[in-house]
Amino acid sequence: MSINMFNRKRMFVPLLCVAGLLLFQLVSCKNKTVSSSVQESVPVVDVPVFNADSAYAYMQKQVDFGYRIPNTPEHLATASYLASELNRHGAEVQVQDADVVAFDGTVLHAKNIIGIFSPEKTDRILLFAHWDSRPFADNDPDEENHRKPVLGANDGASGVGALLEIARQIGMKSPQVGVDIIFFDAEDYGQPYFSTHSEVQDSWALGTQYWVRRPHRPGYRARFGILLDMVGGENAVFAREKASLQYAPGIVDKVWKKAQSLGYGKYFSDNEGGYIIDDHVYVNKMGIPSIDIIQYDASSDSGFNPQWHTVHDTMDHIDKETLKAVGQTVLAVIYNE
Repeated sequence: MSINMFNRKRMFVPLLCVAGLLLFQLVSCKNKTVSSSVQESVPVVDVPVFNADSAYAYMQKQVDFGYRIPNTPEHLATASYLASELNRHGAEVQVQDADVVAFDGTVLHAKNIIGIFSPEKTDRILLFAHWDSRPFADNDPDEENHRKPVLGANDGASGVGALLEIARQIGMKSPQVGVDIIFFDAEDYGQPYFSTHSEVQDSWALGTQYWVRRPHRPGYRARFGILLDMVGGENAVFAREKASLQYAPGIVDKVWKKAQSLGYGKYFSDNEGGYIIDDHVYVNKMGIPSIDIIQYDASSDSGFNPQWHTVHDTMDHIDKETLKAVGQTVLAVIYNE
């Protein structure tokens, strides 16, 4: 992703308490009748518990494959693993082969991995993340590392790890809505600063752009979408990202209020973040209101965490509590729909 910022990526419980434990009582006294009123029932939704250890293990597995860069054996092995995990959790799985052209003319053999839960339901929610890792550590403090690849523990594996745990929970207990989980490819192959090619517009999120033009189902619609990007970092704060506020302010409010009601206010800040060119921008342009839950750091030049697009984006900087805050919030949102 890239960033423009600083002006510059069921159960029903009746609530009754009348005359002790009586649900309804009519008392007649001469010509007067007194009736108790029945309060409306309040729905209590049983939301699954997000297992941060499980999400972390899914992250570790991805990182263990190595760099998930298109056109590499490690990329192919990871794609096979992700598809098999979605299938194992009960999803109808489609792997969309997407040949896309990078900023330098390289044809990337990308793969968008799609898991469809409850395909018969028309009321649907879209959850998505990118699963590739960046070929260039072009934000590393050591310029010698700028042409080295990024392992992408947080930027890549964290969103996918959280969504695989959510998929596991959906497989055990379905929400009322249908859910589509998509792992988009070639998001992080954007043009680096040192490129000698002419500037290329829309060089990021290539897999998402492909899917928007050719969705897995013709005329595909979802009520809203949630993108998870860099959701496992230590000391993470998720500000209200500007593109999300532009396209889907109501969804931002829904998710942030849910997080805060669950006690995750220290992670989900009401402050406004930067405008991120990320997968959700293209999904929004498709007509599906979508938001980006993405770590924001106002103190850094990039607006992201210190490990972003560096060789230090490793599991050493992952915090399970951050994963828990994001994953539990997303589960609570979809199970309350």
